[in-house]
Amino acid sequence: MNIYDIAEMAGVSIATVSRVVNGSDKVSETTRQKVLNVIDKAGYTPNVFAQGLGLNTMHTVGILVPDISDIYMSSAVFYLEGCLHKYGYDCILSCSGFETKQKEQHIHMLLDKHIDALILVGSTYAGSGRDHAKTDYIRDAAEKVPVFIINGAVEGKNIYSSVCDDRRAVYVVTRKLIGKGRRHILFLTDSHSYSSNEKMAGYEKALNDEGLPVEGNLKIHVKNDIHYVRDLLLKSEAICFDSVICTNDSIAVGVVKFAKERGLSIPREMDIVGYNNSVLAVSCEPEISSIDNHTSEICDGTIENVISVLQGDSNVRKHFTVPCTLVKRSTTDF
Repeated sequence: MNIYDIAEMAGVSIATVSRVVNGSDKVSETTRQKVLNVIDKAGYTPNVFAQGLGLNTMHTVGILVPDISDIYMSSAVFYLEGCLHKYGYDCILSCSGFETKQKEQHIHMLLDKHIDALILVGSTYAGSGRDHAKTDYIRDAAEKVPVFIINGAVEGKNIYSSVCDDRRAVYVVTRKLIGKGRRHILFLTDSHSYSSNEKMAGYEKALNDEGLPVEGNLKIHVKNDIHYVRDLLLKSEAICFDSVICTNDSIAVGVVKFAKERGLSIPREMDIVGYNNSVLAVSCEPEISSIDNHTSEICDGTIENVISVLQGDSNVRKHFTVPCTLVKRSTTDF
């Protein structure tokens, strides 16, 4: 039982419950008695974080990521924490790994800390977007606190999703490559997540719309490791490709290293597009054209939703999409 449950049972906002338990005079006597009756019946004991809600004291939000060493994840946490602090909130960070059991365990651990909301960073938490049962643990968590997912969509009560328009971004880039005359476009991904599936869907639709075949041997799952990607492509003599779309910048760096080993001119003989517009894209030579998924914007929007929900706003959008843009550098010339 937590402050969110009490607010729902009493039909008031979380801030109102907090004012009642803290003895604030900014609550009508009728509302105060209603909340106190619910608290008494539920046997609720407020925790230090919940007591602060609505009174400009300590607030707390749980943030769960699979791997903080990932550049995208660490950037997202940086933006989220900064936004939360602007609203007077603290956060508790946990790293779950990618296995479902570990994700569930870490969510339970955060819930035990009496967090007021939970933010899941990364499309891994949305699974492939096709298997409903694999996201039941998120719906279970949402029965206790509002859950916000970044870069993945999960349906359910008290769950709010924010995604980048990955499908559209890859679709546009693929068609631009085809327009340049590329006919054998390699697609490299390190995941089967919701986001990666959206990217692949955009790639396949662009090929279909341009009347080109979707060649299975040009869709390759790789490890997110620069040298692994380089060596894999060097060994793959049977694969013929003239351009590459990568689902993150690390993979794209591996492709650049491959092209240099082969003596290929970039972008005259081969175009390369990365993803996330991270520091890796500008740390490479040549610098990599990369799709920017606007991490700061999606994090800002998520925190605005978190605050609105915690303040009792019932009109918060359940799902919002942020458009992506291609940042052109030296590995493309379309």
